[in-house]
Amino acid sequence: MDKDKPKSKGFLLRLDEATMAQVERWAAEEFRSVNGQLQWIVAEALRRHGRLPSKKSSEK
Repeated sequence: MDKDKPKSKGFLLRLDEATMAQVERWAAEEFRSVNGQLQWIVAEALRRHGRLPSKKSSEK
């Protein structure tokens, strides 16, 4: 396992068909897998709402 890569934890996510279709379309447009797109969406939401530590504080 790569020491620099954070551990990840899987879980089941249920989406309605219309939402899943939109996520699949968006992922394809961004050249990402659906999983990668969902990870990006969550990370971006956490960043926007100040829920992630800043990179400077995590580098210490």
